[in-house]
Amino acid sequence: MAASCPLPATPDLSTLRAKLQGLLRFLKDALPISNAHTVDFYTESLWEQLVDLPPETVLAVLRRSAAEAWPPEARPLGETEGESGISDFSKIFCETSQKLVSVETFALAAKYYSLQNLGICTPFEQLLIALQGNQKQRTGENMKPDEFMNMKKSHEVHIMSELISSIADFCGIKQVIDLGSGKGYLSSFLSLKYGLKVYGIDSSNVSTHGAEERNRKLKKHWRVYRTRSRLDVNGLALKMAKERKVQDEIKCKADTEEECNNSAINQEEMSLSGVFPDFSDPVICNIRKKVENLYAEPQREENLCFKSVFPLIDFVPVNAVEPTSSSQVSSRGISEANKERKKITSKSSESNIYSPLTSFITADSELCDVIKDLEDCLMVGLHTCGDLAPNTLRIFTSKYEIKGVCSVGCCYHLLSEEFENQHKVTCAAEKWGFPMCHYLKEERWCCGRNARMSACLALERVAVGQGLPTESLFYRAVLQDIIKDCYGITKCDQHVGKIYSKSSSFLDYVRKSLKKLGLDESKLPEKIIMDYYKKYKPRMNELEAFNMLKVVLAPCIETLILLDRLCYLKEQENIAWSALVKLFDPVTSPRCYAVIALKKQ
Repeated sequence: MAASCPLPATPDLSTLRAKLQGLLRFLKDALPISNAHTVDFYTESLWEQLVDLPPETVLAVLRRSAAEAWPPEARPLGETEGESGISDFSKIFCETSQKLVSVETFALAAKYYSLQNLGICTPFEQLLIALQGNQKQRTGENMKPDEFMNMKKSHEVHIMSELISSIADFCGIKQVIDLGSGKGYLSSFLSLKYGLKVYGIDSSNVSTHGAEERNRKLKKHWRVYRTRSRLDVNGLALKMAKERKVQDEIKCKADTEEECNNSAINQEEMSLSGVFPDFSDPVICNIRKKVENLYAEPQREENLCFKSVFPLIDFVPVNAVEPTSSSQVSSRGISEANKERKKITSKSSESNIYSPLTSFITADSELCDVIKDLEDCLMVGLHTCGDLAPNTLRIFTSKYEIKGVCSVGCCYHLLSEEFENQHKVTCAAEKWGFPMCHYLKEERWCCGRNARMSACLALERVAVGQGLPTESLFYRAVLQDIIKDCYGITKCDQHVGKIYSKSSSFLDYVRKSLKKLGLDESKLPEKIIMDYYKKYKPRMNELEAFNMLKVVLAPCIETLILLDRLCYLKEQENIAWSALVKLFDPVTSPRCYAVIALKKQ
């Protein structure tokens, strides 16, 4: 590795498993809340089934808890030094009914088992300092990401590209593979700003073509940016160099005329035998030296035009300098040097490119079939969807050429789960998105799709006032009860979509939704529809409180998924270092944690 600074210490596998054990004990009782679907809230009486508290109490405690920071001295109930977490869960859930009975302890436990407070993440700044060591980080041109993308994407790309560039420098690597590259925001930035050779692979042809077009436009902006930057940096120096050159020319002309005059006087004193001056004469040598120095000057100042020096030959008397090919050789030499420099620059530019590729990547994909010039590289992914995130880690561990990985996953609801369908016969060699590590496989642990869906909820956004769309969720839950009672449909797999935003009232929402679902809305008079609305409107706070419980649990589900991935890496013998790192501001970008690992060298 290029750097010699030690990387930060990270928790070992036994420590991570102890944290997992405590988290699983909590989720065993709490998971039914996460797995409950909001659509079925009224049809299945979820509040009465899972919570034994008034909704007003739950809302008050959770809102206060979400706004409060985790106190450093606080410990969950029953936790002592050396233990993995909470030991007395009877204080949270009733042992007989399994209902939630203590929202205060529930909130404390949920906060403790979030990645932010569990004490297993490596600080981003600490990692960056270790990677960069005493070396100055490459920053390329003065390019600002926010000129080419929205605020959220700019935030993500700026931080992740600096980290990836630092890892590449640390490992002495120039090639990067960006899986699930999409529109190529990260790939383009890594290539243009940090000079890395990037292959962006996406399964969608539309995304690849869009990335190519966007990269073409970006390069235009980049050339303008680079030119402007160079002009700003070199403008003053160039102006001073030109002024100095003019002063030198004037001085040279004056000195040359003086030398020539002196030479003419000396020649008059010689015999009039028509003898020409010897070219070894000190005066002539002095003139030749001055002219050659002027010719050589532009080679030291690349920004000055070499041809601008040729008129200086007019200042030298006819026949004063023997007409040799020395100036021509000098010109040719400079020309060849410029050609060679341009060739090297061109070759360097070609090596620092972004190439969008279309390919569907799985854990068994052969990268050499997709990338013909595959070499030692990093594999990265910014918000890789569903199974692509765990498959990124599997590819990393199995391919020799991949020396490091930096993966930020998303769309947990699209993960495949090995133990979700217990009665389904599966192939032993099949690669599942969850679980990955041995411990959770032995436990045959399953989250469930609704729980994984709830893991995508953003607690931090709710905490700063970006609340849940309670009314639209309420409309959908009441609609489900209408469909059950009036049409005899207990399970509706069809999606209503974004009809709420296009509806002027609850009545309008129901009419449009029934039409989209292919149900006869004419059989329902307005009075029946509004009776359902009046029936459940007073209980709307139950739905709001229940969704807040799901939001508070969301970080715990995400912790389980990411801990599973980190434990998988810790189990591999060829991994030298691995960690979870919080990269982004969770309000700006809720999926903010990266799984990072480096192989043994």
